[in-house]
Amino acid sequence: MIRVNNNSSDPNYRQRLAADPTASVWVSASAGTGKTKVLTDRVLSLLLTGTQPQRILCLTFTRAAAAEMSFRISDKLGQWTISEDTALREELNNLLGYPIGDKLINRARQLFAQVLDTPGGMNIQTIHAFCQSLLGRFPLEAGVSPHFSLMEERDAEEMLLSARENLFNMARIDQNSSLTDALGNITSHMHETQFPDLLSELTYARGRFRRLISSYGGITGVISEIQNLLNIFPDETPMTVIENACKNENFDESGLRSAILSLSKGNEQDIKRGEKIKSWLDQASARSDTFFDYASIFLTDLNKPNFNIRKTLITKVAKKNAPNAAKILFDEGGRLQRIISKWRAVNISESTSSLLVLWEALLTNYQAQKNAKSLVDYDDLILMAGDLLNRNGVAPWILYKLDGGIDHVLVDEAQDISPAQWRVIEALVEEFFAGLGAHEKTPTIFAVGDVKQSIYSFQGADPAVFGRMKSFFSEQAKSAKQNWKSIDLNVSFRSTQAVLAAVDAVFNLAEIADGVTFDHHAIKHEVWRKDEGGLVELWPPVRPRFSDAPMPWKPPIERIRGDASQTRLARLIAGRIDKMLRDQEILESKGRPIQAGDIMILVRRRTGFVEDMVRSLKELKIGVAGIDRMILTEQLAVMDLIAFGQFLLLPEDDLTLANVLKSPLIGLSEEKLFELTNQRTGTLWESLTKNRNRDSQTNLAYEELSYFMGKADFMPPFELFSQLLAARKGRKKLVSRLGPDALDPISEFLNLALVYEKSHPASLEGFLYWISTGAVEIKRDLEQATQNSVRVMTIHAAKGLQAPIVFLPDTLQVPQKGPMILWPQDSLGEDRAVLWPIRRSFHEEVSMQEYADVCQRRDQEYKRLLYVAMTRAEDRLYICGWETKNKPSEHCWYNLIKSGLSQIGQEFSDTYLEKLNETSGSTVLRVVSNQEAKIKYQKDVPDPNSGELPPWVFKLPIQEPVPLSIVTPSKSVNQEPNIISPLESYDENRFKRGHIIHRLLQTLPDLKPDERVPAAGKFLSQNTYDLASAEKEEIINEVLLVLNHPEFSPIFGFGSRAEVSIMGVVGGKIISAQLDRLLVTKSQVFIVDFKTNRPPPTAPDKVDEIYLHQMAAYRLTIQNIYPNREIKCALLWTVGAYLMVLEPNRLLKYESKVID
Repeated sequence: MIRVNNNSSDPNYRQRLAADPTASVWVSASAGTGKTKVLTDRVLSLLLTGTQPQRILCLTFTRAAAAEMSFRISDKLGQWTISEDTALREELNNLLGYPIGDKLINRARQLFAQVLDTPGGMNIQTIHAFCQSLLGRFPLEAGVSPHFSLMEERDAEEMLLSARENLFNMARIDQNSSLTDALGNITSHMHETQFPDLLSELTYARGRFRRLISSYGGITGVISEIQNLLNIFPDETPMTVIENACKNENFDESGLRSAILSLSKGNEQDIKRGEKIKSWLDQASARSDTFFDYASIFLTDLNKPNFNIRKTLITKVAKKNAPNAAKILFDEGGRLQRIISKWRAVNISESTSSLLVLWEALLTNYQAQKNAKSLVDYDDLILMAGDLLNRNGVAPWILYKLDGGIDHVLVDEAQDISPAQWRVIEALVEEFFAGLGAHEKTPTIFAVGDVKQSIYSFQGADPAVFGRMKSFFSEQAKSAKQNWKSIDLNVSFRSTQAVLAAVDAVFNLAEIADGVTFDHHAIKHEVWRKDEGGLVELWPPVRPRFSDAPMPWKPPIERIRGDASQTRLARLIAGRIDKMLRDQEILESKGRPIQAGDIMILVRRRTGFVEDMVRSLKELKIGVAGIDRMILTEQLAVMDLIAFGQFLLLPEDDLTLANVLKSPLIGLSEEKLFELTNQRTGTLWESLTKNRNRDSQTNLAYEELSYFMGKADFMPPFELFSQLLAARKGRKKLVSRLGPDALDPISEFLNLALVYEKSHPASLEGFLYWISTGAVEIKRDLEQATQNSVRVMTIHAAKGLQAPIVFLPDTLQVPQKGPMILWPQDSLGEDRAVLWPIRRSFHEEVSMQEYADVCQRRDQEYKRLLYVAMTRAEDRLYICGWETKNKPSEHCWYNLIKSGLSQIGQEFSDTYLEKLNETSGSTVLRVVSNQEAKIKYQKDVPDPNSGELPPWVFKLPIQEPVPLSIVTPSKSVNQEPNIISPLESYDENRFKRGHIIHRLLQTLPDLKPDERVPAAGKFLSQNTYDLASAEKEEIINEVLLVLNHPEFSPIFGFGSRAEVSIMGVVGGKIISAQLDRLLVTKSQVFIVDFKTNRPPPTAPDKVDEIYLHQMAAYRLTIQNIYPNREIKCALLWTVGAYLMVLEPNRLLKYESKVID
């Protein structure tokens, strides 16, 4: 048992508890508390205490996290190999929490080599990568093609688009199919502009849909569950509900008629109401047609989710004569309320059933396309792996094979693991608690996460599942009487006192705690950086103002900037950053001036503000790393390349050609373009062709376009665009105009051209259609971007990152949009059914409650996203925002932060904001923690972008020696003698026989003499050679004639070697060769080179010079290795099995050429 140092004041104490390799541990780690360190320490502790590297499985959320963890472990193990004993002992003592002996010291030094020798390395990977390797290991059991491949995102989009088109074609061809009926029902309820959004949501939730269908065995089971959920009968339709409601036996007709009499004695409003009721009662056959008009007499807001009985159905005057009239009318209102709710429920059931039919057809077609190409998508990986590990009859064997190979499972970012992914993990560790596995030591599961940082609901994550899985594994471990620990990490090593005080103040508000923490405990961070300077500022918001009227007749060719509130805020932030950098404002905790790379700007969504922010920073010449994600086809460089390709396909398109001519790829001036377009009689291309000799610029444009027009029909897209960008300097032209940010889109464009050509005919038209129809996103790693640059990214992209200074500008807007499709869940968080309410006016009680729950979960995640955003800041956090014409929500981030900071912050007047006068005031709310720790200030840190360069920069480097060239004598630049044609009539088998003899001469010498003939006969009897008995006998005799020759038998006898690789330096050149046969004795070396299918010369003096040069190089190389032995060279002509010894004097002339 690990004896952990019981010192709770030590900030590493709880981390050591979590790293205990003998216990299964569930860690709830707040932001900045060293989650990655705990994971790394856990793996190191397991390795130190004897666990083999291949028996540890660590599942991370992203590939970047897996790479970082692998690097940390490898780096630490590498340090251990070279550390001094005293330092290493102290480090291991701190890691394990108890004094260690020399045995563990030695093991620590050996771990680096052990991990390197582990086949495939350590199992640190994403859960998708693990599932992919699992399916690759057991493809037949999983029902997947053994050579399956993982789909690219663009391929999935293309297949789904194709599946949609096929679906519509199927419905068009078969007018009486259920698919046609389903499409008709769906389109009757929505506008054509909404249909693509519905299809997109269907596509996005395809994995969820497949799991639901699978759990019920088909859509029939799902439809039945929907009807149970909505409390309706299978045979009910919207029409039958209304028709039944209009039958006399289903309402109190006589009571209503008596109430009509009472209403006739009331005021004008009563009389009108009575007349409407009477009209409906009297028209029995038309009641269904006017049902909703009749219902509106009793109910309000029929077109809204919530509709109620009118407060006044009869006035006091009319009620005097008939006290029961009010009750009769109220009861009828209640009946109509129930009927309309049922009518809505039946409509939801019917529309959802149609949606399921459409969904199934879409995914069936999509799956067929994947199967045809042996492809799987990311949803397939999880779903198929989960099925494989839980399948009756198969799962036990799979688990047995895995059980023997995995002793410890570690799960990172457990709060973001979806239920389907937990299903895989559950199956993996099932045997851990059963005591049936092949484990040398007690197996463990380790999970670390933070429910406050669960922000990936769009990927299926549910923070409630985090708590349920914790309880599940806790019960499993305790039932198996295994060591279980639940540990909270709250000591933040990342942020200063000011930042953490602000976080605690905000998230302990009652209105924000809901959904951020589920255990009802107050959020409290312990501060490690207590004595370091920090700052939190809340700026007044930027409010909209009316813009000045544009100048009369101003052409609409440029964007009018400066009046939008979000643009003004972007300029305000950029100006504040510029002031920090120009004034060399000190980052107190680091003791140096602030640099651009210290700053991160986080947004909730990628809106126009992001572009405004990047542009404002660039205008002030502040380094900016760009945007973390971008739509490829929206990038100017890519738009220019696509336009260039479109012109090649259709030169008559004037607008496209004009775009190409103006683009950096051609660079025609506006004046030249105007000359070509003004008063032209034909197309722009005809005008360019006619006027191509007018001037050099126009001529160059014509020549460039003409050149590629001649290539477009024959050159693959990748080759065409590569030539445009490289040989024709298109990349240089685009980057010089658009800046270095254009490099990533250009590279991705070329990569996609390669991807396209792998699975499609290499057609320019097809490629341009393929890339234009999909919104391909570029995911950029801003951590690896240009150093010393401001990073602008979404909060989701910043998860796991941090920065000394964080600006949070997107704080006054809240999420409004709800989902089109609802997923009611059971008590375990599993999807129970699916509902499509068509539109909000069709909501009834069940769907309305589900919609409210979804909106509540959305708002809870909105709050958790704020926690992630605020905790990215190390030293400073600036909160600001822009208002629109709509009033901000009371529950927006800005107001929540303001409520929290008002309890601990102080107001200050900010001179910068006052001077620019862009915000609603200049008073900021500020929380400050002073710098008390002593540090060495570094005010004179040189700026890498400016200042004088050191003298060594101007000195030429020492000239490095020119590396020797490598020469392979068998690969001469000169032409070898012609081979014997296999079609020559005199001996059509010589071509084949030469190869056979070469092979026999290579292999038979290794056998005993009495084994050679049987082995050769067996070799020649293969169907591949198709030899007659006489041919076999002739070949064997020719080979044995050489092998058994008295003079040459030693060459093929004991001690000789075949296919010998040699390398040496001769005459300043590296000779690299492979000798067909080599015999080395105490006094002599014999080199034999086989010549296959070449006509043998009649005498040694007729040997071609190429062969003599080759053998001379071999001879010189061998002489360097065996300088005191005689070197003999021979050529063996396999045609005729003729061995020819070369005279040494003959080779001397060619040896001098080798040296020269």
